[in-house]
Amino acid sequence: MSTIAPNAPQVGANLLPEDRYFNRELSWLTFNDRVLAEARNDAYPLLERLRFLSISGSNLDEFMMIRVAGLAGQVRRGVGNISIDGKTANLQLAAIKARARELARFQHDTLADLQPLLAAQGIHIKGEDRIDSDAEAWLQRYFIDHIMPVITPQAIDPAHPFPFVGNRGIGTLFTLTRLADNSRLVEMVLIPSAIPRFVRVPGPEAIYMSIDRIVCRFAHILFPGFRVEGDGVFRVLRDSDIEIEEEAEDLVRFFRTAIQRRRRGKVILLELDESFDPAAEALLREQLGLEQAIVVKTEGMLGISDLSQVVGEDRPDLKFAPYSPRYPERVREHDGDCFAAIGEKDLVIHHPYESFEVVIDFLRQAAVDPAVVSIKQTLYRAGNQSPIIAALVQAAENGKSVTAVVELKARFDEEQNLKWASELERAGVQVIYGFVDWKTHAKVSMVVRSEDNGYRTYCHFGTGNYHPVTARIYTDLSFFTADPRLARDAAKLFNFVTGYVEPQNLEALALSPLNMRETLYELIDNEIAHAQAGRPAEIWAKFNSITEKGVIDRLYEASQAGVRIVLVVRGICCLRPGVPGLSDNISVKSIIGRFLEHSRIWAFGNGHPLPSAEARLFIASADAMSRSLNRRVETLVPILNPTVHDQVLEQVLMANLLDTEQSWLLDGEDGTYERVESDGPDGGFNCHEYFMTNPSLSGRGDALKNSRVPKLSLRKGAI
Repeated sequence: MSTIAPNAPQVGANLLPEDRYFNRELSWLTFNDRVLAEARNDAYPLLERLRFLSISGSNLDEFMMIRVAGLAGQVRRGVGNISIDGKTANLQLAAIKARARELARFQHDTLADLQPLLAAQGIHIKGEDRIDSDAEAWLQRYFIDHIMPVITPQAIDPAHPFPFVGNRGIGTLFTLTRLADNSRLVEMVLIPSAIPRFVRVPGPEAIYMSIDRIVCRFAHILFPGFRVEGDGVFRVLRDSDIEIEEEAEDLVRFFRTAIQRRRRGKVILLELDESFDPAAEALLREQLGLEQAIVVKTEGMLGISDLSQVVGEDRPDLKFAPYSPRYPERVREHDGDCFAAIGEKDLVIHHPYESFEVVIDFLRQAAVDPAVVSIKQTLYRAGNQSPIIAALVQAAENGKSVTAVVELKARFDEEQNLKWASELERAGVQVIYGFVDWKTHAKVSMVVRSEDNGYRTYCHFGTGNYHPVTARIYTDLSFFTADPRLARDAAKLFNFVTGYVEPQNLEALALSPLNMRETLYELIDNEIAHAQAGRPAEIWAKFNSITEKGVIDRLYEASQAGVRIVLVVRGICCLRPGVPGLSDNISVKSIIGRFLEHSRIWAFGNGHPLPSAEARLFIASADAMSRSLNRRVETLVPILNPTVHDQVLEQVLMANLLDTEQSWLLDGEDGTYERVESDGPDGGFNCHEYFMTNPSLSGRGDALKNSRVPKLSLRKGAI
């Protein structure tokens, strides 16, 4: 219960929902605007700008396939759900369609601006104008030898059923005239997803042409005896969400079937060339069934996300300088023995600045260590070639007791996780799929060793996934500890997931959906009590998204009580900061840069001005979202070791608050974001560059005695 006095003024309580909260979906589109803005950031190398453009395209695709598809499904089924800001699904879809079209236009405008800059560097996208006679001959031979064998022209007429166009499918429609009798024919050619989207023409300059444009270019070879009257390229996105049926008797079988169904979901987006033949377009619209779908016409390239292939061009001069993560000195001081380093005292690894190899080594060493008797591991996303899986397999083959909680509901990784589960089971690992209706999103490893004084448990708690690829670009925290309290709680967590034994008397951890919400409410209420007693009251927090109405309302109450709140929210933010009488004391910033901000951290002043050694500090696997608090198994982990506490609060979180070169401030009135100005007398501060050039505190070990890490401090007006 809130500790706000009953007669305290509640000015914000009378505001309409649309004035209290931002819409979740529109806030996400605003986030993707910020990603796209990095593609126009002339401080970045050219191919990195192209990478941001590609990421914005991939983001928008997933948004369409999941979020927009979900709203369209609500409309079709007549579901009357209302968003946090009071909008029906129909109203949200109308607003999304307008904004999505604007975003798509901006993407194509950005590509048009980048193309001449890339061309000046010898990289040509859609480089038809660069094709000389030699290149033309090479392309024709490539078409005949490599493309024609894998494409299948399909006539569109009453004698042939309309071809199925898969999710993310790209195709071409041709209007043809048969030379023998002048009869008209429409043909479809679908581009197989198994082949790369672009072909690079050999030569000193990088000339990239998409497969669909090459098919159009050589249609006369594909259709001998016909005259090509017109052609057009199209692309389809389908509903890709998987709804879990609680009565599903066999979860594995259900997901195998559901993955197949997803590929045939309802069309949610149809992209067309601007010059698409009107008759062919009418045919597509009729056959694809476009109820609630968005149709976008463009003069630019379809499938912006595929530009990631061009980013792979071997031009290091047009990319960020390579960065090699550090391996913590403290582990090296123990001759690489992770258990000796962790047993000495708690340790936090800050990815990607410090190597993910520490996490892998932790499990590799456990797999071969004769003293290790048991390993328990959650797996949400592990990647296609996972050393984590290999370590667990080796451990099981070496006779360890190994339990793996494999989350089948990890969106777009369901198929890969099914494969990992089968491989683990074959090796003798006890594979658990967790709850039917909750995702196990917590990132936990637990290793039990037999030591001189009995069994000792070593734990890893992460804010990110056990994925070696994303660990190179996502900023996350890996916390290692041998604290018996956390070990006992971790054991209860695994018993909860594997045996549905609800934990009692947790000593340190908070878990959702059990008590994380209540723990956060209590921590916020404590700050309210400090403010009402005249003591310093502050909250700093960092996460990817905040959409949960209860948490937002509690933060509003804290603001009204005088608690100073600073939030670093990379993506969706439904909270309106700076609204008079509602959130005067709340500010929100977003950081978009070279690395993807992904760690989740909460800091509470506890009666002291932040930063402070007395602050109550937590890392989490969860964002401040309804799904995280209500429908996922998540962890909130207290940071108690002084050195780790200092690192997470006064280094990691502080640097995020101080950043000026990659930061955007949220305007609580209209939901727009404005770049932070960094033209002060001392220049700007870039938190990513700071972490790349300054080692973390807890991983330094004895090296700290001879080499101090620069101390960060809050400048007046910095936050």
